[in-house]
This record gives sequence, C-alpha cells and structure tokens, in this order.
Amino acid sequence: MRAIRNIVIVGGGTAGWLTAGLIAAKHRGRMAKGFTVTLVESANTPTVGVGEGTWPTLRSTLAKIGVSETDFFRECDAAFKQGAKFARWTTGADNDAYYHPLMLPQSFARINLAPHWLATGDNRSFCDAVSPQGRICDDGLAPKTIATPEYDAVANYAYHLDAGKLGAFLQRHCCDKLGVRHVLADMQQVNLAEDGDIRSITTEQAGEVAGDLFIDCTGFRSLLLGEALNVPFRDCSDVLFCDTALAVQLPYESETSPIASQTISTAQSAGWIWDIGLPTRRGIGHVYSSSHISDEDAERELRAYLGPAGKDLPVRKIGIRAGHRETFWKRNCVAVGLAAGFLEPLEASAIVLIELSAKLIAEQMPACREVMDIVASRFNATTDYRWGRIIDFLKLHYVLTKRTDSAFWRDNVLPETIPDRLQELLLLWKYQSPWFHDEFDRVEEVFPSASYQYVLYGMNFKTEIEPEAIAADSAMAERAMRENATQTERMRGGLPRHRDLIRKIHEHGLQPV
Repeated sequence: MRAIRNIVIVGGGTAGWLTAGLIAAKHRGRMAKGFTVTLVESANTPTVGVGEGTWPTLRSTLAKIGVSETDFFRECDAAFKQGAKFARWTTGADNDAYYHPLMLPQSFARINLAPHWLATGDNRSFCDAVSPQGRICDDGLAPKTIATPEYDAVANYAYHLDAGKLGAFLQRHCCDKLGVRHVLADMQQVNLAEDGDIRSITTEQAGEVAGDLFIDCTGFRSLLLGEALNVPFRDCSDVLFCDTALAVQLPYESETSPIASQTISTAQSAGWIWDIGLPTRRGIGHVYSSSHISDEDAERELRAYLGPAGKDLPVRKIGIRAGHRETFWKRNCVAVGLAAGFLEPLEASAIVLIELSAKLIAEQMPACREVMDIVASRFNATTDYRWGRIIDFLKLHYVLTKRTDSAFWRDNVLPETIPDRLQELLLLWKYQSPWFHDEFDRVEEVFPSASYQYVLYGMNFKTEIEPEAIAADSAMAERAMRENATQTERMRGGLPRHRDLIRKIHEHGLQPV
C-alpha cells in the first residue's frame, strides 16, 4: 500500500493558501506521524488578485482553519458583502435595478413565497417583499453589530477584500499556526513516474520536491494538470461571451465616504462594470466581450463610469478564457482555482469554487494510492456538476434581458447560446417557481433555488400562477411577509453604518467565538 502522506501544492495566492490551510487544519493530527503539506511558489509570479468578492462560505472556511475574523478585517482590507445589486440589466433604463441578497427569503424552509408574491401583484420588489437585505444595503448599514461574535451574523454576509493581502495573510497563518512548509522556488519541470503519476517537480532554488498528491494552483497556465498531464480545456465562450476585463482602483473622496456593502454590477453596451467597496478604496472593473466592443471603447465606458476622479488612473487589462478543464483530478494531480478554470466574476464564484474543491480534497483525502482513482472520480463528478450549474446561473442574467440596444445583448438571447439544461428550467419556471426539489439536488449547491428566484423576479420574469393552487398556504404566506416587514424595520433601526462598524472592528475587535 502506497500511503498518501506528502501533499505538494504548486502555486500560492488565494487558491494555494486556502487549499493548504484547509488540508493542514483537517489533517494536523497526522503530522506527528509524517503527514506533510508543502506549498511551492515562485517569488516572481504575481497573482491575478482582482477577485475581491466572496460568498458566505468563506466565514466557515476561515473559522475552520482557526483565523480570527478581527485579524482578517485588520490585515486584508476587508469589508462586509451582503449581496449584489444589478443595474441596467433588464431594460437599460436608469431606474432598472434589483438585488440578489445573501439572506434566504423569509420562512424559506417552510414556504415558497414567490408564487404568493406573483399572485398578489405586490408593488414591492421581490427582494423587499421577502428579505430585509436590500433595504439594509440601501441604507448603507452593516450586517451585524460590534457586539455580535466573530463569524455570527444578524443578516447573512460574505466579504469584499484585497485578494493580494488575503494571500499573504493566509501564508503567515498556515506557516505559523498549521505547520505548512513554504518553499520559495521557481519550478523548472514536472517529473513523471513510469505509471504516469507525477513523481516530483524540479525547482531552480530548492532542487527536487517529491510528493504523493500534487495540487495544481499555477493559475491560467495549469502547468501540472494542463501541460504535464495534457488535460484539455473545455471552452464555454459560446455561452458566456465576456473575455476581457479592465481593472482600476479608485480612491474615496474622503476617509468618511460610505462603503457599499453590496457588489454593484452595472450593465454596459457589451458587458458590465463591477464596483466593490473596500475600506481604503473601490475596486472597479469593466468585463466585456472583445468581439462586441473594442478595447478603446470599453475603456471609454469605464472612464465614464469612474467620472472625473478616475480620468488619469492606470487601468490593468486581464484576459478571461471562459471555461474549465475537462477533468479536474487526473492520476495523482488535482487542479484548484484558475488552474481548473475561470468564468467572468459576475457572481463571485471563483473563491467559493476554491473553497469547495479544497474542502472536498481535505475531507476525502485518499488514504493510499490504490483508492485515489475512486476519490478522483467522485471529485470530478461533483466538480463538473458545480461548474455546469455556475455557467447556467451566470447565463441566466443575460437570457432574461429585454435589452436590444446592442449586438451583445441580442446575441445573448439566441437559443443556440443557452445550455440545454437552462432552457428546460426556463420552460419549467414559466409554470412553477424554483423550489427545493425541482432542480437543486445536491447538498452543497453553489446557488440555491432562492438565488434563481431573486434573479428571475428581479428581472421581471413571469411565472403563471393559479390562485387556487396556492390558496391553502395563503395565510402562512401573509404572515411570513408581515414578519419580513417587521424584521426589516427592526434591522434598519438596530444596525450600524457599514464604515462605522469596520472602524470599531479595527479599534476594538469583535468578540471571539
């Protein structure tokens, strides 16, 4: 039996260090008996580092590896994220906007409020009818108070953060607290064994580094899984057209300027602009399809969004190759992060995919090489499903548009660009609202049925509802919506301003769990 004891992660950044932390934390008890986690990274390879939006899963991930939330806020330029606000996606008008919040609809485990909201013709937005979070974001409030313990919430939340600072923060924690071995070295080649496994990597500064399981976190190039093991890339640019991003960092007007606690995504003529508020700056970028707009015109749209304060700021161009590897775990190598694939950052799926993959590797760590292929097969099935569902969900934002003002928006609703599964669901949703048992059959769905509801009804999708079909639950629905209204006013009256809470965290810290 060839025991799996030496884990080698090639590449740092968010993907490498989150993976190292989750594996080391899970298997720390084995380290006294020879289990090792080694991360090899080059000092000369910059990280992409613009993906500053996360999902609420990061709270449990950071807690699991023993990170203090107070330290995280202080060292990663972190702010709270309570969801996403989408502007001009449906009609392109100035008043066209909706929220995809992180709180589930009121009483979600007991009743589906969407049919009742549709049937009553409620003049409130779907988000406001079933969740307090849109109003909380409009008021500029935080999702908790300084008295709320670390990682606990009043309103569900994720984070906005500086991805470069997060990598350095995780590196220190993994090496100082979790026993991860850090090797700064440039990889020169991948060495294969006779059976096709990776035996070792050769580095310029540290010589040969051998391992039993190799985790490829080498970014877009995918040096181990893609280049050394020849796993093909599955392109999905026929579904998701955006292939370029222009990123910029915009200072606040003053140190007291409000910090948005939602990602703001504003549609443009051939893509969209993200706007993410950190305590010290805003991260802003234009994601677009280069086949529908030139780089020069895309930059002009970005500069117009930035206003006079951004006219001379340097812009960084980033290529996006939409898609993922056909296989994520081959032989004794598994890819995590950009090495596995990348999609436009419309719903902040990049970091959550890192978390879910690293968690699955840590929990399903094969005991020996003899069972690794079984674990790999299960990992591949789960991960392929997740990528497919994320592609469906991102495409949903485009296919619901009523915009016809540019070829980009017209092309996005062509049937041949819509995945078959999504087409089936759209037909289903014409007659019944998304719900637990319809199409969401995995324990850890990245986007639950509630997310589909927020986007569908935020973009004025119509589901035909027979009042008789929901009459039995009407009293429960009315009670749940009243509870939501009461909860909304209570939260609006009791939560602090977003910037004020971040300042208090830096000064006093949150209460440890």
